[in-house]
Amino acid sequence: MRKIIGAFIAAILVEIAIFIVVGKVMGVFTTLLLIILTSVIGVIIAKKQGMQSVRNLQNSISEGNPPGVAIIDTFLIFVGGVLLVTPGFLTDLVGFTLIIPFTRKLYKPAIFYWLRKKLKNGQVFIVHR
Repeated sequence: MRKIIGAFIAAILVEIAIFIVVGKVMGVFTTLLLIILTSVIGVIIAKKQGMQSVRNLQNSISEGNPPGVAIIDTFLIFVGGVLLVTPGFLTDLVGFTLIIPFTRKLYKPAIFYWLRKKLKNGQVFIVHR
């Protein structure tokens, strides 16, 4: 828990530093417009990718296939969308990497590793009905 709080505080401090640097270089008004523009573009892309991901999830379930990968895609797109709405350049960068399909693939091995570890330790249960 301490690592998460420490990472959160560090991210906030980095965002503030980036705001200050970009504000000095580009000006306050331009910086604010850039933040708003990246948020709007990000939300549009996240909505499009999210809807596609939900359709893939529904197709997997209707075909009787395990929806594991589709669930992870949908989750990553959701987190990316939330990060894009959050003001900041660092959060926008991470958010865009989560919603763009070819960069989203970079996160999947870490998530699969984390899930396998939780399953092995008995911290996650799968219920079959």
